[in-house]
Amino acid sequence: MAALNIYFDEDNMPDAETSGAMQTAAEYALDEERITVPAEVSVSFVSLEEIHKLNKEYRGVDRATDVLSFPMYERGEIPCETEEGVFVELGDVVICADKARQQAEEYGHSYERELLYLFVHSVFHLLGYDHEDEEEKKQMREKEELVMNKLGITR
Repeated sequence: MAALNIYFDEDNMPDAETSGAMQTAAEYALDEERITVPAEVSVSFVSLEEIHKLNKEYRGVDRATDVLSFPMYERGEIPCETEEGVFVELGDVVICADKARQQAEEYGHSYERELLYLFVHSVFHLLGYDHEDEEEKKQMREKEELVMNKLGITR
């Protein structure tokens, strides 16, 4: 299993159990993609207003969303090797906790489950997956479900 560091915005860090589950989820995703280099991911939690602003600025979508991903690499371009002690920056994940809470209630599951799903979804974006067409969407959903199942979190 590749070494992985997750850097959380210290002002809005999740509890130890959730951050541990996020760590495990990201490691499962990296293993699934056969990424063996040491890697880093940055995670921030923001308000509805902030994610709305970011969504408009970076995606041209004038509304709040649940999660945004800012990958450093395209699919297949993540380095296979690094120098000793050097971690590959995969990118940034920005999660709207308020939106996650709303969706958890709407879908009838826990906030933690929703948060982990959004994080897994975003990690696969950082690994180059997208859901612009039905085939890509299907492939990405299968990967997400695989990781969620490994975490013991099913629908």
